[in-house]
Amino acid sequence: MQVNGQALRPLRELPGGERIEVIDQRSLPHRLHMRPLGSPREVFVAIREMWVRGAPLIGAVAAYGLAMQARRDAADDAMRNTAHFLKGARPTAVNLAWALDRLLAEVLPRPVPARAEAAWAAAAALAEEDVAVNAAIGRHGLALIEAIAARKQERGDSGPVNVLTHCNAGWLATVDWGTATSPIYQAHAAGLPVHVWVDETRPRNQGASLTAWELGQAGVPHTVIADNAGGHLMQHGRVDLCFVGCDRVAANGDACNKIGTYLKALAARDNGVPFYVCMPTSTLDLSLPEGVHGIPIEERSGREVTHISGRTAAGEVVELQLTPDGSAAANPGFDVTPARLVTALITERGLVAAEEVALRALMETRR
Repeated sequence: MQVNGQALRPLRELPGGERIEVIDQRSLPHRLHMRPLGSPREVFVAIREMWVRGAPLIGAVAAYGLAMQARRDAADDAMRNTAHFLKGARPTAVNLAWALDRLLAEVLPRPVPARAEAAWAAAAALAEEDVAVNAAIGRHGLALIEAIAARKQERGDSGPVNVLTHCNAGWLATVDWGTATSPIYQAHAAGLPVHVWVDETRPRNQGASLTAWELGQAGVPHTVIADNAGGHLMQHGRVDLCFVGCDRVAANGDACNKIGTYLKALAARDNGVPFYVCMPTSTLDLSLPEGVHGIPIEERSGREVTHISGRTAAGEVVELQLTPDGSAAANPGFDVTPARLVTALITERGLVAAEEVALRALMETRR
């Protein structure tokens, strides 16, 4: 995607084939800061502390972290131990474990001296595959936007297609394109009138700080709203469809995403608004029969709830306390939207029903 007119990805290799560079997303939208990562421990910190976030991106970054280990010691135990260590960085997004297991399966059958180059090549291939997957998700989602735009035109409505999204499932959460934003970017590029309602996404405000920044860079019309405003907008016919990302989808189609997604799905169902989950098939976890009770939900620091950062009029970025001294804060990072509330899952292979038979058939076809 473009930043100030220049092509940029949130993950890129540095010369020499031993380090990568990532956007430190904690600094956005006020400062674009690139950070080099050169060891598995640095990768662990970057994922755990959310320098990088988003299920597809942390999987790709973790794959490079394991490739860095192969440069140091590519013995079986060293590789497996490092993969186990990196999996502990964040528990909810299944792409993290998926990417590391895929890299081990690619590398361990090879002779030890050949593993370092093979691991780096495998990580690079995984990253490029993510770009292609997200572009394909965008094409399938674009058809939905095109259909709504055509219906509006038929009834003489010249307004844009209004999309509501939650958190950041944009290119900052992937290697490029994003999942939930990919159809939006492709619609905008095709000249379709599209407008995005951007949930602020408390407590870390990834919508207000990341999605809004992305859309602004791309010139996509958008409006930031308080998290609790989405239902009101749907009641008054101001939302045509919802696109959200996901961090894990269970076998029955239950979809885990950033906290607050479930409430948007309930409001969408109540108001007849289509609710689509954009799901790379790498995010599907067929080992879990259902998600509401089966997907582990990360509990993050209460400080993310009690404090907030922002830029002052003088340009200084500061952190402020919102709550009274002594007030406890709970901070579940994700919630699970039951499959019954999901209109369809948008995958790189097309739309699929959020139910087990369809999902298992999709994966069989993929293999």
